[in-house]
Amino acid sequence: MRRAVAEPLVRVEAATLAYRDRRVLDRVDLALRAGETLALLGPNGAGKTSLTRLVAGRLAPQSGTVRVGGADPFRVRAARCAIGWVPQEIALYPRLTVAENLGVFAQLSGLARRQRAGAVAEAMALTDIAAVARRPVGLLSGGYQRRVNIAASLMGRPGLVLLDEPTQGVDLTARAAIHAVLGRLREAGTAILIATHDFAEAERLADRVAFMAQGRIAREGALADLLAHLRAGAPEHEVALSLPATPAGEAALRRAGFSPSDTPLTWRAATRAGQGLDGAALLGSLRAQGVSANEVRVRAPGLEALYLDALAPRPADGPLRLTGAVR
Repeated sequence: MRRAVAEPLVRVEAATLAYRDRRVLDRVDLALRAGETLALLGPNGAGKTSLTRLVAGRLAPQSGTVRVGGADPFRVRAARCAIGWVPQEIALYPRLTVAENLGVFAQLSGLARRQRAGAVAEAMALTDIAAVARRPVGLLSGGYQRRVNIAASLMGRPGLVLLDEPTQGVDLTARAAIHAVLGRLREAGTAILIATHDFAEAERLADRVAFMAQGRIAREGALADLLAHLRAGAPEHEVALSLPATPAGEAALRRAGFSPSDTPLTWRAATRAGQGLDGAALLGSLRAQGVSANEVRVRAPGLEALYLDALAPRPADGPLRLTGAVR
């Protein structure tokens, strides 16, 4: 007997949104189940934040539907109360202590007075911020402020938490602490939707990923399945430079099959590069052409390679490929 698949907690169907006659979301479909973490990735302006705001009930689509727990979060207050929204900006009162901030948000979430102290204590324990409960938020480090920001979203004990760039601007220690918080939420059965530019973060946290561009989902699916399919092909080559490439060096790198990454000192090729040369021979060839290459790395493709493939221009009419699997 086949086991029934749980109905998604979040379901977005054919959602379209426009600002001043500019379409920012174009018939987007998305689903998210309880206990699942979905990472939204895409360039600036792709529609990640707009989609997150639709799911949060801050906006309503011009067409299509958004449902959280079967209800429209824009029109049904109870549905919005079941959602924890963590914006990219720190949305706290800097002169109030951590505990005072959380007490305010507990009240705003509609909790009865007798429930607030327990909710505050529970959120502080989950986010590991009890040690700074009596300190003003404005005096905390950026990492602690972001954890308090997350704690504030948990006052209503939501089944869904939405986060927009939750580790932006924090150091590695704070980043690890925030990731631990999200891991504990997931273990508790909370559904998590996270918009991020950080490939390592998404690869570490997400069960599923959705790549967005031009207001559409270009590709979506289980991260493990998408990576397994990609890694069945050629390994990824990466060149690390000691100095940014000169115009002649850039030309040599492109002839060898490389493209610039998010840093000027790293160039990548999603498929085997260098006309079949091994790593040492390829390094020597690039250096002979004036490229300041420190090393050539050969490794299994990661999430960035999957992202670049998903958002690469397509032949013919050039529309983004809408699919849930790598073809």
